[in-house]
Amino acid sequence: MAIEIKAPAFPESVADGEVAAWHKQEGESVRRDELIVEIETDKVVMEVVAPADGVIEKIYVAEGETIESEALLASLQEGAVADAPADTAQDSAADAQDAATGDEPAMGPAARALVEEHNLDPSAISGTGKGGRLTKEDVVAFMENPSAKPEASSASSAPAASTAAPAGIEVPAGPSGERIEKRVPMTRMRARIAERLLEATQSTAMLTTFNEVNMAPVMELRRKYKDQFEKTHNGTRLGFMGFFVKAACEALKRYPSVNASIDGNDVVYHGYQDIGVAVSTENGLVVPVLRDADFMSLADVEAAIVDLGTRARDNKLSIEDMTGGTFTVTNGGVFGSLLSTPILNPPQTGILGMHKIQERPMVVNGEVVVLPMMYLALSYDHRLIDGKTAVQFLVAVKDLIEDPARILLQL
Repeated sequence: MAIEIKAPAFPESVADGEVAAWHKQEGESVRRDELIVEIETDKVVMEVVAPADGVIEKIYVAEGETIESEALLASLQEGAVADAPADTAQDSAADAQDAATGDEPAMGPAARALVEEHNLDPSAISGTGKGGRLTKEDVVAFMENPSAKPEASSASSAPAASTAAPAGIEVPAGPSGERIEKRVPMTRMRARIAERLLEATQSTAMLTTFNEVNMAPVMELRRKYKDQFEKTHNGTRLGFMGFFVKAACEALKRYPSVNASIDGNDVVYHGYQDIGVAVSTENGLVVPVLRDADFMSLADVEAAIVDLGTRARDNKLSIEDMTGGTFTVTNGGVFGSLLSTPILNPPQTGILGMHKIQERPMVVNGEVVVLPMMYLALSYDHRLIDGKTAVQFLVAVKDLIEDPARILLQL
């Protein structure tokens, strides 16, 4: 029985998607719930899994093609078993002979041909076949990873040039002095991120105001209660983001224009606080949303941030996790940033930037003391928010962080 495999239903905010990668090919066996294909949209990467055990009968859409919601991707022959590859028997017969070579791992004829052709060291390749046997796919994967490839004996003795590249992008290293370049198409998500950032700078009157906050009270609170907090809340750790999210919620209630958005000639004031938390992933920056963050406890906020961050890095976020949001908090301090000007996330009118905690000499009651200080940045849309309101909002966040009891007492 043939089963149609279709793309997920996209929400209204997503017009179409792109077939990012097929993990199974025609004629291959699949198990129920096994990943078949990834669909990349403007916001998230969506996974399509097998609805039943069977064999991929036909693939209708190639990698890189644009598809619409619920488009037909492939057909699955339920219950069928894929034919063994032609060289499987030869591979099995060769295992005993390969095993007799001592330290050299077992491999089939196809894998051995590639190893010999490219003068590779088979002991440096991890085998995924039965009993650790090297498959053709293992050798190909090893060859595509320059950082793991040993120098061939016939290669030039000149040292290889180290070429830095973003995570997930492999740039081949060349002889010393050779200028290596690699051109790759921008991913759909990265293109959309670029489009939104450009839109934010071109369509808003964005300004940034700065302040600094003494982190000693929060750090002392964490030092005193972090172990008890983790034990009480089932392993949830007490971090800094929870304090800033709760402080932002309280400040947003006092200054509703920072929690508003502009829709054409209208201003939409939100009577709730849905806080977006910026998360860095290999595919780019994503902003999952904490719904009704003002009603969440500190433990709930910390647990939700960890969960959203983990799912973002594993490409497990749904589009619903990414939509909405009335205000955003971003923490560049985790990467060592001391000061920055965060860019607005339209249609939001404000974004709070946290930074690295740095010990600095400060004057307190006429005396110089060393305190752990953090620079705060609030970028805002000046079309709606006046400078006075922006400064008062940031001061409110500063006051709440420097006296955390005020968050609980809503003072």
